[in-house]
Amino acid sequence: MFKLSPKEDKFFELFSQSTEIITKSLKRLYGIMQQECVSSEDAAQMHRFENEADNITTQILERLNCTFITPLDREDIYELAQVLDDIVDFAEGTVERMLLYRTGKPSLGAQELVHLVELAAEQIQQAFSFLGNLHSKKSNILAAAEEIYHLESAGDKLYREEVARLFEYEKDPIEIIKWKEILEHIESTLDHCESIADLLKSVVLKYD
Repeated sequence: MFKLSPKEDKFFELFSQSTEIITKSLKRLYGIMQQECVSSEDAAQMHRFENEADNITTQILERLNCTFITPLDREDIYELAQVLDDIVDFAEGTVERMLLYRTGKPSLGAQELVHLVELAAEQIQQAFSFLGNLHSKKSNILAAAEEIYHLESAGDKLYREEVARLFEYEKDPIEIIKWKEILEHIESTLDHCESIADLLKSVVLKYD
């Protein structure tokens, strides 16, 4: 089943392109989080990443519609494509909020939370690189999923600490509202990475 023809291989090639855009967008987001403020060009760059991700998702779905035999179940390919696309949407949404709210430089805790998402994105990219050799690389995929779980758990703890710090030290209620929403959005991005890890594990177990 997993001796793929070039046509079947194209799905995994497109997944690879999608995860590459994810890691690029999260790396850029981490860089933006270390700046004094967000520029309109930063937002435009994230929007370009989002457009690239959408384009790859469209290619996957179009190929799915015209391929008779697929290397994974159709519903798995469809769901994997959709959840990958959502990560870049989350990253773009973070930058959009920071630009709209005219935030200053994020706290070290907020920066570290984004760094955890960036690390999770790298694990997602690694896991997807093994999908074309599912049986022989099963342990690698599961190990990447477990690492994502660890990162998500660390992110939950950091998020709670950062919100507590925000309420303790920030005196401006408007700033509290701004940053609490942004922190929630970043934490939701990490939760979404955990959902991708769950989906990867279910795919691995299905073909075990």
